[in-house]
Amino acid sequence: MDPQPLKGKNAIVTGAARGIGRAIAQRLAAEGAQVAILDIDADGAQRTAAEIGGSTIGLAADVAQAASVDRAFAQVADQLGGVDILVNNAGIVGTDTPVKDLAEDDWDRVLDINLKGTFLCSQAALRYMLPQQSGVICSLASISGKEGNANMAPYSVSKAGVICFTKTLAKEVLDCGIRVNCVAPALIDTPILQGMDQDRVDFLTAKIPLGRLGRPEEVAATILFLVSDESTFATGQCFDVSGGRATY
Repeated sequence: MDPQPLKGKNAIVTGAARGIGRAIAQRLAAEGAQVAILDIDADGAQRTAAEIGGSTIGLAADVAQAASVDRAFAQVADQLGGVDILVNNAGIVGTDTPVKDLAEDDWDRVLDINLKGTFLCSQAALRYMLPQQSGVICSLASISGKEGNANMAPYSVSKAGVICFTKTLAKEVLDCGIRVNCVAPALIDTPILQGMDQDRVDFLTAKIPLGRLGRPEEVAATILFLVSDESTFATGQCFDVSGGRATY
């Protein structure tokens, strides 16, 4: 591979103040990209950008609000000079609640951030990618979006939507020099686990054939492959990073 396969590319990673997003931003920057971290936590985004260094920038954005997304993308284009790569990473798990007890607000919040946010950010990216007839979009789905997890209906449904949205958008931009893929991780060892019951973490870990949680840098490595020119014949696909859990 090229020692710096992303040199000269401008990348946006949403929800990258911490966790998987941070690992992705760090890896893309290490491979030569100018990276913009978009996160609802403005201080966290700026702090992470400073820690990564180089030309990395951190900006505030609420991916569930079109005006916020459009404003942030315009800032990125102005400061970095364009948008070549988008990684839709921002997402939340939501509550551990069975459907019979699920509140409408909980459903809406997860779908708004995980699925609507992926749509809004992808749409914003296309405004820059279509005129230049090039670009790559990669979104974070989940094994939950393929198999469904009990007590996680909003999350599972939102991630299933990300997979289908990826396939749909990829077909729409086939002739525009733009590739669109997603990845489906199993449970990854990040701070998001602190909001889950240990019994739930243990249950989901037990479903992974490799017998352990995934690491953020393992997801980042797959993302790097998909946004680089090493994967130019791959589009409309969902790549598992699941320790062997996926059944299809």
